[in-house]
Amino acid sequence: MPDKIAVPIGLQDIVYAKLLSGDTITEAPVYETPKYLLPAITANVTPNAESNTLHGNDGPILTENALNDIEVEIGIANLTLEQRADLLGGTIDDDGLLWNNSDDQAPEVALGYRRSMSDGSFMYSWLLKGKFQIPTEEATTKQGEIEFQTPTITGTFLKRIYDNQWRVTADSNNPASAAKIATWFTKVPDSPKA
Repeated sequence: MPDKIAVPIGLQDIVYAKLLSGDTITEAPVYETPKYLLPAITANVTPNAESNTLHGNDGPILTENALNDIEVEIGIANLTLEQRADLLGGTIDDDGLLWNNSDDQAPEVALGYRRSMSDGSFMYSWLLKGKFQIPTEEATTKQGEIEFQTPTITGTFLKRIYDNQWRVTADSNNPASAAKIATWFTKVPDSPKA
């Protein structure tokens, strides 16, 4: 049993990296260098799993689970035009205008972040492959007080084809993870598949 209980108390440093190539049965995924989003507000990760129980001898004898897709919702301070183009599709022209076309497709990305723990440590995570959807935009006029109108974007993440991995997580309390944690926000961790 650990000496001290660590409970999640915060969220920091959401980053994303486009999946550039690979992720086939024989080819490992290759990601671009991660980019930071503006300050993190919320992150909700909901794995959808199917479960089924086999019955025999008048009772349950076996249960199996299968992972489906993973729903992701992140709230951040704002999305820059570059981030909108990177995560949702679109093109920024030479005049700095973001153009959205009805044929735009969001690219596949990995999403990384860290959670602050009550003992001063951090839990680090990467979701390895997913696409975000165009968010709903809402605007409200000022009414005598400031109300922040921050965006929330949702996406669907999946397991990778290459190695069936969908998430990788590290605990800063584990010294064996120190080398990987040192590069957590500069490189998506490599696949364990040799």
